Amino acid sequence: MCGRFTLTVDPAEFKDAFTEFTFPSQFAPRFNIAPTQPILAIPNDAKSKADFFVWGLIPSWAKDPTIGQRLINARAETLGEKPSFRGGFKYKRCLILADGFYEWQAQPGAKTKVPHFIFLSDRRPFAFAGLWDEWHSPDGGSIRSATIITTEPNELMSRLHNRMPVILDPSDYAEWLDPAPRTPESLQPLLKPFPADKMSAHPVSTLVNTPANDRPELVVPV
Repeated sequence: MCGRFTLTVDPAEFKDAFTEFTFPSQFAPRFNIAPTQPILAIPNDAKSKADFFVWGLIPSWAKDPTIGQRLINARAETLGEKPSFRGGFKYKRCLILADGFYEWQAQPGAKTKVPHFIFLSDRRPFAFAGLWDEWHSPDGGSIRSATIITTEPNELMSRLHNRMPVILDPSDYAEWLDPAPRTPESLQPLLKPFPADKMSAHPVSTLVNTPANDRPELVVPV
């Protein structure tokens, strides 16, 4: 799964990496983004504009928005089957922007898992494949939310966990953000493990275990 990630780069760096999209002029660096918190995403609404969504998908048909706490990730292999995700897979896809994420590695004979920070070797920002939706409350309010899609791990990630988030190749952004309805068969080839030789990882402090800790030292190797 993917339960924490980072978005620490200056907005100008995102504009360089994602030249065809527009971004908020300012946003604070985040070193420990956790579920139910705001995440920066680009939905396939044909506006090519990044905005903040709640992390944890709340389907438009949900009676209780707390369902989002259980839908922070979606398995790529079953997107077309699960009621919570199949509509979004067909109609509402998004890029979720990041520059790193965390995973916890189990240690033989130990109860405590070791957190690792994972990032692209060139340290460039990237995009997770995601789904989004908009939920309307009885009082007329609305919440836009999103989930991160996961897949099988590559060689690097398999040492840490049995899943990894789908990091899309930039050449696939346009297809993933196609506003037209798409079939699962046409999109599944995009939901593959990112090449391990383009990624790096190192262990970090257990300070990351607490969502309230959100500072630069969380990504420093230990």
